[in-house]
Amino acid sequence: MKILHTIPSLKLSAGGPSTCTYHLLKGLNAIGVQADILTLSSKEAGENIGTDDFIKRVPFDATSPLVYSCNFKKYLQKHTNYDLYHANAIWSFPSHDTRVIAKNRNKPFVLATHGMLYPQAIQVSSWKKKMTLSLFQRKDLEMADCLQATCETELMHIRQFGLKNPVAIIPNCLYLPVIPEIRRKENSIRRFAFVGRIHPIKNIDLLIRAWIRLGAKTKDAELLIIGDGDVAYKQKLKELSETHSLGNIHFLGFLHGDKLQEVTSSLDFQLLPSKSENFGMVVPEALIQGIPVIAGKGTPWQELETHHCGWWIESTVDALAQTLEQALSMDEDTRKVMGANGQRLVLENYTMDTIAWKMRQLYDYLLNGIHTDLIKF
Repeated sequence: MKILHTIPSLKLSAGGPSTCTYHLLKGLNAIGVQADILTLSSKEAGENIGTDDFIKRVPFDATSPLVYSCNFKKYLQKHTNYDLYHANAIWSFPSHDTRVIAKNRNKPFVLATHGMLYPQAIQVSSWKKKMTLSLFQRKDLEMADCLQATCETELMHIRQFGLKNPVAIIPNCLYLPVIPEIRRKENSIRRFAFVGRIHPIKNIDLLIRAWIRLGAKTKDAELLIIGDGDVAYKQKLKELSETHSLGNIHFLGFLHGDKLQEVTSSLDFQLLPSKSENFGMVVPEALIQGIPVIAGKGTPWQELETHHCGWWIESTVDALAQTLEQALSMDEDTRKVMGANGQRLVLENYTMDTIAWKMRQLYDYLLNGIHTDLIKF
């Protein structure tokens, strides 16, 4: 089988969908599935993810917020040797052009929505999404031979949107060239961090208010805010911290690569109190390093509780303050046990090879009719 994935952007600052799709393609090729990915080259130096042969980059020529690209379309029209087309992301022309080509050639078409049908996501730039739905997006969604969701919550939102297609629940994967060694040395202070996009949907302000409420209980701890994003919200967070003279909250900005790894490997706990989160790659990225996670119930990470590797809580100031206090008072041996549980969860369920084999099952189902329990009807 020969598969073509498509995605508008494959760059570092595009976040989870870009990195996860890239690692999925690495995994597919590693297990013998011939798979390419078509994308637009980034305009910013150093932003492109990967230099692998399976990446087919075309020069950036997008002319509208809907990412209309003649170069993207020309590649699809010229290259006819694919057995199945798998588009990533919606609300833009690249996934639409992929669907048109797939159907014109009578080939299976898979569409990964990457959390973009969550109610909170639909409300962002709603004018654009209403227009796109009427132009082509509704038809693209309804004509997909299979939709891909990363979790049961995303499946629920897909159904609530009125879509009746088969849906494959296949989570995002984590690339592990080596299995990280769990840190054994105890910190002199407790280090907590939020890692991700700075945006109101992430509830970072509630996290800071919970930190404020704990007062002197955080004197031997620090909270790191790692990431960039909404300028106004970031300024609000800094002002909130400064108003309460919180010298143990530090804003580190956007980090990646070795710099991010250096900081995160020193953490005791990581936090993701989002109002809504499709998958939240920062969670398995923390767990694989043996870092317990405190996540809000707006994320799909109930496994933190069932596998005893963190907390899955309401995203309120009260709940965050109570959980932070539990973490602050936890002895180091208990924290390490939680960390080992988290690493085991990731190794058993979210590695690149594991997810690539699941995706191959989906392709075997669509191309060869081989049964799989991954499909929800």
